[in-house]
Amino acid sequence: MIFKTAKINAFRTWGLLLTMIGMGLMVLGTAGIVFWGQAGKIVAAIGLVIGLISMMGSLGIYFWAGMLSTSVKSIECPECHKPTKLLGKTDRCMFCRTILTTDIQQANITDDELEEAQKLQETQSSPQSVTHHH
Repeated sequence: MIFKTAKINAFRTWGLLLTMIGMGLMVLGTAGIVFWGQAGKIVAAIGLVIGLISMMGSLGIYFWAGMLSTSVKSIECPECHKPTKLLGKTDRCMFCRTILTTDIQQANITDDELEEAQKLQETQSSPQSVTHHH
C-alpha cells in the first residue's frame, strides 16, 4: 500500500487531489486571459475543460467511496477501540492504522509480510501471455 492508510481514506485522498488539480487548472487557464489577451482565451478554454473533467472524476471517486462506505462492515479496532470500516479481507484502521483482517491465515503476519503476500497475489492474478510453438 502506498499511503499505509485505510482503503476508503486512500480513495478520498485521490478524490481531493483531483479536486485540487481541477481547480488549479481552471484558475491557471483563466489567468491565461490576463497574460495573453485574445490568445489566452484558447488556454482558458483548454484549462476549463480539463479542470471540469478532473472535477467530474473527483465527484465519481467521492460517490464511489461513499457507496463503499455505506455497504462495508464496521468493526471495533482492537488497538484504539474506535469503530472503523473494513473494506475487503485486509485493511487498516482509519484512526490508528493498525492492520485488520478477517482472514485467519493472515492474522499474525507483519506489515512487510502482508505487502509481499499482496505483491505475490497480484502477479499470480495478472493474465499470463501464452506462446504457441509451431
